[in-house]
Amino acid sequence: MDKAKIGVYICACGINIASKVDIDEVTNFAATLPHVAVSRQSEYTCSEPGQDVIQEDIRNGLVNRVVVASCTPRMHEPTFQRALAAEGLNPYFFEMANIREHVSWITDDPREATEKAKRLVRSAVLRVAHHVALEPRQEPVNKAALVVGGGIAGIQAALNIADSGYPVYLVEKEPTIGGKMAQLDKTFPTLDCSI
Repeated sequence: MDKAKIGVYICACGINIASKVDIDEVTNFAATLPHVAVSRQSEYTCSEPGQDVIQEDIRNGLVNRVVVASCTPRMHEPTFQRALAAEGLNPYFFEMANIREHVSWITDDPREATEKAKRLVRSAVLRVAHHVALEPRQEPVNKAALVVGGGIAGIQAALNIADSGYPVYLVEKEPTIGGKMAQLDKTFPTLDCSI
């Protein structure tokens, strides 16, 4: 495995992040972290020009791992993974630090927000340094469910899955199902029999 050369790209996200987080400070901090070869900031890292910067750094051999500190991975992780793959870099040599939802949108104090953003970036850098190349694959799936516990919740889960048309295996360690509920005489508020 090649020595990790990590590129860290901090996004201002317009004012979404930059209104609370000192982007310059986080960028300078990231440059001091182990294995970080490049630390840059941009207005919108997910934009085409933002992705071009990352791809150019990969093409020039400056980085072989990428950390993007911006918004939710749910929104843009595939965007950046495609950008890495387009340059021949394994898309799983990527890590994202969510400094929008996890920092700027929920932290009132800019000093605290900046410090938290630095911690998240440091965590992402330390994590991506240990990534290994992965390849997507498909595996056959046994379309059945195992429900552990034959209490009320387990029974209901098993019934719901069975109603969806899947085979269900219900496992209970006791000799009977029903859990504590089956031991009750009456239930509130109707005073019906629990069984």
